[in-house]
Parts: sequence; structure tokens; C-alpha cells
Amino acid sequence: MHSEERIAQAKEAVNLLKKFPNVVFCGDMNWDENLDGKFPLSDGWIDAWADLRPGENGWTYDTVSNPMLSCNRPLQKRLDRFICNLCDFKLSAINMIGMEAIPGVSYMKEKRVRKRVRKLMLPVLPSDHYGLLLKVNIQ
Repeated sequence: MHSEERIAQAKEAVNLLKKFPNVVFCGDMNWDENLDGKFPLSDGWIDAWADLRPGENGWTYDTVSNPMLSCNRPLQKRLDRFICNLCDFKLSAINMIGMEAIPGVSYMKEKRVRKRVRKLMLPVLPSDHYGLLLKVNIQ
């Protein structure tokens, strides 16, 4: 998907959801602040990671730290988001999960390096993206 489409979809989603008093809009949005800019938040909406962990990168797709992706080119992005508009609740914490390999599970990846094919045994994590776990409390 292209940046213009992603931005238009984000704006439309926030606009459609604004009529509800308590909304958590989340998932793999493939949001890339370098291409898309800041997520388009209307009044009252917050980005949970930015609000609860200011200054932390929050990369949910990270070929540097995720050993399952270690033979890919370096790419670090905060593709996954929790966008919230809450009247009766407050954000308490957000944590990254799924950062550990599944014990005893691995896969073979073939990587071409200068016309040679190398076979690499890599660990398997729950996903190629790290997950986010948001804790919300009643106000």
C-alpha cells in the first residue's frame, strides 16, 4: 500500500470511530513515520506508545534485534500501533511481547551472498513483528 492510501485510511478510521466514547484502534498498520509522517490524531486521540513511553523507539519490526529476521537488510520501524480515545478508561502501561524465540523451534533460510547460497538455521519467534500489550484501567 502506498503512503497516501495509508494516510487516507487512518483519517477515515479515526473519523468513523470518533462517535464512540471509548475506542482502542490497534494493529499492524504498516505506519512508517518517514513516509507517512505522524499518525493523524484528532482531538482526544493518543498514540499509546508515544504517550506511555516517550523517547523510546518502539520498533515492532526490527531486523537488527529479531534473530528470526537477522539475515535481512537492516530495517527498524514502529509499524504496529495502539491509537486510543478513552473517556471512561486511562492507559496504564504498554509493553512489547513476543521477543523470545520459541524453544526447540527453528527454520532453515537460504540466503544468496555474492552468487553463493548460504543455508542459515534461524530461531522462530511468535511473529516477524513484536507484539504490543496495552493495559487499560477504569478511571
